[in-house]
Amino acid sequence: MADTKKTITVEQVASAARRPEKQTQTLRGLGLDKLNRRRTLEDTPAVRGMINSIPHLVRVVDEA
Repeated sequence: MADTKKTITVEQVASAARRPEKQTQTLRGLGLDKLNRRRTLEDTPAVRGMINSIPHLVRVVDEA
């Protein structure tokens, strides 16, 4: 059987300007750097933790 990996799509909805450096680095770690950018990432506990640490800056668009 094919090993299907779960993915999650996140979108940046707020700017990282005037935010703590750690939050900016978390956005960069997710591959986001400008408003309305979307990235499809593997759904792992590490990625979920990053998303949960900055819920005011990102939004989950799709979970597949």
